[in-house]
Amino acid sequence: MNNFELPELDRKATQKEVEAALEKYRIFKYVYYEEREANITTSYDDVGGGKANTISDQTGNIATHNIDEKERRRRYCERIERSVRRLPKMEQFLIEERYMSEESEYITDYNVYCFKFQPPISSRTYDKIRWKAFYKLALNLNIAVVNE
Repeated sequence: MNNFELPELDRKATQKEVEAALEKYRIFKYVYYEEREANITTSYDDVGGGKANTISDQTGNIATHNIDEKERRRRYCERIERSVRRLPKMEQFLIEERYMSEESEYITDYNVYCFKFQPPISSRTYDKIRWKAFYKLALNLNIAVVNE
């Protein structure tokens, strides 16, 4: 018979990783992506033939980058949102209210457990729910820091 044990995670390091992933999510979700633009001024080459005789399609490269970057950001946000939707309702609510809203940088833990939860919960209960959510998210996003 196989005994499967969940890994023992480093709480502080794992929390740091999950919070960093959620901050990256907020940046990708709410900060406008400034697309690159083509350089329209000419540049001259003294030697001739361009750099090492290569042909560059600046506009094509920029267009590809802009599309790829937007798609990468969209996929990252979807991955985070999918992972959060898999959490139990209380954990999902906590993560969404505290870490995923546009205003989350200005919302404190105290604000969430006293005013967002109805009825309000204690800080200890809040910490337990948050750690369970972080644990599951860390494993799901493959960013868990395992105790050695």
